[in-house]
Amino acid sequence: MVPLLVAAVSVAFFHSLAPDHWLPFVALAKSSRWSMGRLAWITTIAGIGHVLSSLLLGLIGLWAGIAIHHLKGAEAWRGDVGIWLLIGFGVAYVLWGLKHAQHHHPHLSVEEAVKAYAVRRMWMLMAIMVFGPCEPLIPLMFVASQQGMPTVWAMSTVFSVVTVAMVVGQSTLSYAGFRLVTAPWVERYAHALAGLVIVLTALFVLATGL
Repeated sequence: MVPLLVAAVSVAFFHSLAPDHWLPFVALAKSSRWSMGRLAWITTIAGIGHVLSSLLLGLIGLWAGIAIHHLKGAEAWRGDVGIWLLIGFGVAYVLWGLKHAQHHHPHLSVEEAVKAYAVRRMWMLMAIMVFGPCEPLIPLMFVASQQGMPTVWAMSTVFSVVTVAMVVGQSTLSYAGFRLVTAPWVERYAHALAGLVIVLTALFVLATGL
């Protein structure tokens, strides 16, 4: 079990370094002026959902006796769809941000509309994160299953905790740095820049296959 747990920690750590796991949340937090606590709470929920979706798929596969290559194919399909959803989300956010930047001194009604859009964007990004696969988890589950379900649960728990901790940790640490940037043009185009960051992040992941 020890080598499996070490592998789970290592794989979860490096898998979570992929920018699509945390950078979109940092960009959205910066443009929407979230508190550090709100960002931590949102990324915690998103991280749990991200791991849980693949965990459920792996458990169903083990229970039903589905071959691992079929499950890996399903994860790859989810990954492709998730990346394109992220790109579409980012492009739409850029266009909305450019339109919003034309309002130099928005009225209260406009500010309320911005807050409403921020909530929608938050849930959309969380949904994309949940839909996105956690590819390395399923192969580890199949290897662990050779030693029984207690090993599967132990390995999955360790993998999940490390993944969620990495998502939250990277997001909050990066956001702490980005909050120091207060240039007027950055504030004006914050939403458009956030959308651009999300698009570039998705394109980078798509190009590198992370």
